[in-house]
Formats: sequence, structure tokens, C-alpha cells
Amino acid sequence: MAIPQLTLSQRFFFDAAHTLRREIEAEGSRRIHGHTYHAEVSVRGPLDAATGMVIDLGLLRERLQAVRAQLDHHLLDDVPGLGIPTLENLCLFISRALADLRPPPSRVRVWRDALGDECLLEPAPEL
Repeated sequence: MAIPQLTLSQRFFFDAAHTLRREIEAEGSRRIHGHTYHAEVSVRGPLDAATGMVIDLGLLRERLQAVRAQLDHHLLDDVPGLGIPTLENLCLFISRALADLRPPPSRVRVWRDALGDECLLEPAPEL
């Protein structure tokens, strides 16, 4: 019988500003402007019989708070390791920051409700 895999998720939000060089909507994007971003991180794994958990949600919240502190009320252009401040790079940044979790993130989603934009990262499973 296969070991059941469970997925736990935790969300957070952050407010941040950025600039972006684009071909479309170029003028507004090049000026410093801000958004409220939402992020959700999921981890997937087997239930630990000793703890009854896939991961301690307190640990996950603590780690997400550390990531949030790097992004919230910052100019994303200046965040070390982020690169160009796109939704795609935010997903990658969050995933990399949590890569040492066990289990590691199985899914990272970043979105902006006000604009209807969303990016979803589902890293390849570890072999």
C-alpha cells in the first residue's frame, strides 16, 4: 500500500514597491510603484507517526515570516538575490529561501488580487 502524501499550505502577504522595464504599459512600470502581494507555500510529504505532522506549522510560519521580512515594505529592485522583481522571480526567491525545509516546498504561488495576476511554481520532485 502506498504511503499517503499530505499537503499543508500557509499564506502570507507583503506590501512592496518596484520598477519594471516593459514594452507594454512601459511608462507606469518604469516609475516606482507598489502592490500588495499574496504568497502561499505548500509542502507535501508523509505523515510522521511520532509527531502526527507533515511539518510543524509553527516552523513553517516562522520561516515564512523571515522571508516576508526580506520583502515587506522594501523596494524589490534592491532585494539581494531576487533579480528583476517579477512574479516569476518572487516565486523562485521564496522557493530558494525555503529549499532546506523538510519536506521542501512542493508549490509556491504569488499573486496580486487587485490586478488578477498570478504565478505558480511547482518545483520538480527530488529524486
